[in-house]
Amino acid sequence: MEPPAPRRRVTIVDVARHAQVSTTAVSKVLRNAYGASPEMRAKVRRAIDELGYRPHTGARGMRGQTYTIGVMLPDIRNPFFPEILDGITDSLQGTDYQVFLGPGCNGEKAEAQVTEAMIDRGMDGIVLVAPVSSRTRLEHVASAVPTVVIGRHGSSARYDTVADDDIEGASLVVGHLAGLGHHRIAHIEHHETDPARLAEMPNARRADGYRLAMRAHGLEDRIDVVSTSYTQQGGHEGAKLLLSRPHRPTAVFAGADIVAMGVLEAVAEAGLSVPGDLSVAGYDNTTFAAFGPISLTSVDQAGHEMGRNAVRLLLERIADRHRPATRVMLSPTLVPRRTTAPPPA
Repeated sequence: MEPPAPRRRVTIVDVARHAQVSTTAVSKVLRNAYGASPEMRAKVRRAIDELGYRPHTGARGMRGQTYTIGVMLPDIRNPFFPEILDGITDSLQGTDYQVFLGPGCNGEKAEAQVTEAMIDRGMDGIVLVAPVSSRTRLEHVASAVPTVVIGRHGSSARYDTVADDDIEGASLVVGHLAGLGHHRIAHIEHHETDPARLAEMPNARRADGYRLAMRAHGLEDRIDVVSTSYTQQGGHEGAKLLLSRPHRPTAVFAGADIVAMGVLEAVAEAGLSVPGDLSVAGYDNTTFAAFGPISLTSVDQAGHEMGRNAVRLLLERIADRHRPATRVMLSPTLVPRRTTAPPPA
């Protein structure tokens, strides 16, 4: 018995005939391009579903488009980054774009390997989340493929950026704690190893914002910064140092929620309570910050909105490589919860 003949691959021409539209209209829908009405998109999508059409990735690649977007995440353990990823994937719903993730591992060498692999595989665009690479390296990537950088404050003519106003976010935390009556407010920052990129990094901006806010509240002589890392271990180590002070702080501003988790752990190990002995505030407003048993006061920097803006800018740059670079700055908000209260008497 002869095997059945292989089924003929459904083409864009078949979809156009079935939907009774032009192949140009189908192409616009597949590319999520401007000029296709909602009714047109609905007709084409219905035809695609009914025929079981699958775009030929190899052919697309030869035409210069693969409908793939690479996203570099520096640390998959940090619960803030999935917020950004959700914004990216939600914004790509209804398009043919697929997202591929690559771990940057908080290192320039790993970032270079990931981005070069994405470029080599012909991805249409790349989103770099909180990269640690030099601006020269970022511009090298952007010269090869449309690129959006999230979380860096430097600007470039070659790539678009989306960032949070980290100085304002830090000011919100210090203002909240000072308003509760705290004077000894300490900060745990991420140690920056490269002075050349210091001004661009969000961790440095938050530390600067902390210092500026402490001065604004007349607490300049109480400034107390511990440099570790934006990890749970970094928060644990930083809190142990602060708790060993002769006059320990009554409040700690952790530079990220993941850092605050380490602070909470160290406080519990010391036999102290939050907020009875020590108030704790984080930054990112991650999902676990709102978890009832934790209820962490935190700054919401709208990770989902960051991802959504990154996709908008990336698709615009894919459509027009020569348009002027755009910089989006989002305004943070403070979400007070149970980890902050007036200082002990």
